[in-house]
Amino acid sequence: MRKMDLELAVGFFLIIGILALGYLSIKLGKLEVIGDKGYTVSATFAKAGGIKAGAVIEIAGVEIGKVRSIGLDEQYQAFVQMVIKPDVRLQEDAIASVRTKGLIGEKYIQISPGGSDIMLSHGGKIRETESAIDIEEIISKYAFGSVQ
Repeated sequence: MRKMDLELAVGFFLIIGILALGYLSIKLGKLEVIGDKGYTVSATFAKAGGIKAGAVIEIAGVEIGKVRSIGLDEQYQAFVQMVIKPDVRLQEDAIASVRTKGLIGEKYIQISPGGSDIMLSHGGKIRETESAIDIEEIISKYAFGSVQ
C-alpha cells in the first residue's frame, strides 16, 4: 500500500510540473491561447520591409498591439492586418510607419496619432502609411551617384 501512495504522489507532482511548464511557456512566449483581445485594423504599404506576423505595434514607444497577418493585395502591395488593444482608440487620420529598432534590430509598426474626432472601428483601415526605408537602395544610389 505504501508503494501505491508513493507512486500516486510522484504522479501528482509530475502533472503539476508539466502544467507549470506549459503555463510558463505560454506566458514567456507571449502566445494567445484563446483568440486575440482587441479590434482589427488594416493598412497597405508599398514595402513591408521585413515585418512579420507577431511584430509589435507601438505609439510613443508603448506597445498597443501586434501584427496578425501580412499578404498581398490586388495592386501587389503589402496588406497588413493588426490587432489593437481594446482600450486604445485610433483616429481615422493616424499614420502607420514601418520602423526598425536600432541599426539592424527587429521591425515594428509605429502609429502616429491623428487629430480627427472620428475613430477607427473593427475592420477599419489606416489610409496614411510610410513604407520601410531600404538601406541597400540608399547605399546603391549614393555609390552610383544618383542621389539628388
